[in-house]
Amino acid sequence: MNTPISTASPQTVYVYDLPLRLWHWFNALVIMVLSVTGYFIASPLAGAGGEASDHYLMGTIRFLHFCAAYLLTIGFLFRIYWAYAGNEHARQLFLPPLLSRGFWQGVWHELRWYAFIDKEPRKYTGHNPLAVLFMHFVLVWGTVFMIFTGFALYGEGAGQGSWSYALFSSWLIPLFGQSQNLHSWHHLVMWLIICFIVAHIYVAIREDKMSRQSMLKTMVTGWRVFKDDKPVDDGH
Repeated sequence: MNTPISTASPQTVYVYDLPLRLWHWFNALVIMVLSVTGYFIASPLAGAGGEASDHYLMGTIRFLHFCAAYLLTIGFLFRIYWAYAGNEHARQLFLPPLLSRGFWQGVWHELRWYAFIDKEPRKYTGHNPLAVLFMHFVLVWGTVFMIFTGFALYGEGAGQGSWSYALFSSWLIPLFGQSQNLHSWHHLVMWLIICFIVAHIYVAIREDKMSRQSMLKTMVTGWRVFKDDKPVDDGH
């Protein structure tokens, strides 16, 4: 793709292209729907009064959960494709340089910065190393885990003749021992992703105020605005 050229300032760089930004906000909405409906599936609401035939609340909640799960899967497949079709920043989450000494030094610095030990943040064009590490293992692999286990539970209800049972339930349920164990792990990783999102929002707001580059606006416009003219620390 052709990368837009900034005419506003030499300290402004186009980082996140439009498809990636749309996926980011779409994925956030889908995960919110999955989390709320998943919570109520695990902890159902009290039964409503009157005839059961007059109410379909839990059925609606499950339907919304299943629809959101399909949308999450489609969006994730698109995100895998865009990791190769997009720019270098679109590949960061999928290909962290885990064998790079400089990468781990950056992770250690970010831990100290977030703990208010180091007084000055580093300057990155894309995500900082700690963000890449957590997004890769919690968001990317967490999403893979939720898709696989979710369709395994879905296939159990769809029956042995369904595609979801053949592709997922037939081997994942025996692997976890029983469907209740699989359901518990599915629910547990949901809470892990929720905790990650809470931390992600906090860090994004904190870095937008305290770091040397823009954060929140960048995921809306795609442009990274640097707050000083010092060299970036990418690759260090």
